[in-house]
Amino acid sequence: MKLRTLLPFALLTALPALAQQERDLPHALAPWETPLIRDYRESRAGASRGITSFPGLPVRTMAEWEEVQALCIAWTTYEGILKQIVRNAKEECEVVIVCADSNAVITYLNNTQFGGPLPDLNNITFIEGPFNSIWMRDYGPETMYLNEVDSLVLMDWIYNRPRPLDDAVPDLLGTALGIPVFSSTTGPNDLVHTGGNFMADGFGTAFSSELVTEENGAGGQYNQTVHTPAQVDQLMEDWMGITNYVRMAALPYDGINHIDMHMKLLDEERLLVGQFPLGVSDGPQIELNLQGITANEVSVFGTPYTFTRIPMPPSTGGLYAPNASYRTYANNIFINGTVLVPTYREEFDTTALRILRESLPGYNVVGIDCDNSGQNIISQSGAIHCITKAIGVSDPLLIRHQALNDTYDTQNPYTVTAWMRHRSGISGATLYWTIDTTQAYQAVPMADIGNNEWSAAIPAQAAGTEVFYYVQGTAVSGKVQVRPLVAPEGYWSFRVLDNSTGVAALAAPQVLEVFPNPTAGQCMIVLAPNTTERTRVEVLDALGRRVAWLNEGLLPADGRIFTDLGALAAGTYQVVATSAKGRDVLRFIKR
Repeated sequence: MKLRTLLPFALLTALPALAQQERDLPHALAPWETPLIRDYRESRAGASRGITSFPGLPVRTMAEWEEVQALCIAWTTYEGILKQIVRNAKEECEVVIVCADSNAVITYLNNTQFGGPLPDLNNITFIEGPFNSIWMRDYGPETMYLNEVDSLVLMDWIYNRPRPLDDAVPDLLGTALGIPVFSSTTGPNDLVHTGGNFMADGFGTAFSSELVTEENGAGGQYNQTVHTPAQVDQLMEDWMGITNYVRMAALPYDGINHIDMHMKLLDEERLLVGQFPLGVSDGPQIELNLQGITANEVSVFGTPYTFTRIPMPPSTGGLYAPNASYRTYANNIFINGTVLVPTYREEFDTTALRILRESLPGYNVVGIDCDNSGQNIISQSGAIHCITKAIGVSDPLLIRHQALNDTYDTQNPYTVTAWMRHRSGISGATLYWTIDTTQAYQAVPMADIGNNEWSAAIPAQAAGTEVFYYVQGTAVSGKVQVRPLVAPEGYWSFRVLDNSTGVAALAAPQVLEVFPNPTAGQCMIVLAPNTTERTRVEVLDALGRRVAWLNEGLLPADGRIFTDLGALAAGTYQVVATSAKGRDVLRFIKR
């Protein structure tokens, strides 16, 4: 355990009306805060914190699944949820708790509630300093690296709430942890932004809603300088190395317009996306946004993004936003080998946790109740991701690899190529593979093929085989890193398919099952796995009219699509899957 005490910044002591520590603030703007916006904006214009000039080297913004050294939280309301976060996170990294009184926090961590006392206070650092609210994701700093993997730095935006103590937390953390803080907070390079509305892939692509455009435009309330969308793009490139900034239409019923309330990057080419019942709440706009991504965007590998659907649970009365709280499983967080997920009710949690565990093999997926009467944080439009912020390691060994797809090839080796970088250089790399995860992996040295890429091959396998593999890099300095980060417990995998009836026939889509059938609403549609063909999956009524759009692009790796068709009238329908190789139809009954 470590303790650091920091005093309020000089700017804040000059603004007593603004600087009061209101720690029970909602996620959204409180009505009484509106009159504070003008003074807050003017105080920000006069502030000079952090490094206000552009980074001098190419800069890279970290992805959330990369290795982290610390998880930061602000200790205030919803202490039971915070305690569970600390209990799990301290086993993976340092936990930094910004608080008013460390002794009070220690007392709570040692009480019998929410799992009992913590076994110890190892890996916990207390920073006694000022803050306004719990929403660390939004006002905390972003992790960046100069020259991709060299120097760790932090990034500070103008927080889009009139909460100056929260707004200064990036500097507080940077000072306490000894990490430089860059600050795009002074005109003409000022940028208003919020962490819950930002998600990066670690290689120059980021996603946000159009909120960032609106708040920096002519109608913004917090911006000192009016920026066009193109100027916002340029600021993101100059400060954070974001060269492809994907912005999506705001959702009608997500009152805060933060994308972390309905989507999550699982890796460089997979998006976890919340799914409402057909035609309900924000479901239609989410589907339109996904169609836009499919039509216009590709991953860092040049491939279409794939979407993993996860249900958006209703209230106990069966209601969705705007008539109930905005419940979501997408608001989860990676902490090295652990993923913390908000949970609500077992009937929905079981499905959601299974989807995440299947999508992220080897990760310790832990649910934390965010909907009980004593700790109902979701009623404030936020959950686990919203109240945490990770800081990357100071010495990253960065690995990028596009997972191999299923194949019909039983004759030729399967080439695995991985891009690796470390500031000291890469001295060697190894490919590990097996066809049985209960047995030892076989190690194959990877060859340096130039441009930071390393390559090796897995021997050809018989049809019906599933292959599991991961890669490891070793830096000149001696640092060793694996990808996936949880290997060997976690891995990539692909199947060698049976080609006995011909590639063309097997490559055509096959709708294998609708379960349950008949269905009352929630169901699973199972297709033959095909990770190489873009496939449209839709539901048609008895007259052949499309009533639901389920997939456009590559199918999920396991071929399974989870959906809720509860809004459909009772009757007979058909699932239709179409690709360039053909078309398949399966009928089902809606009760």
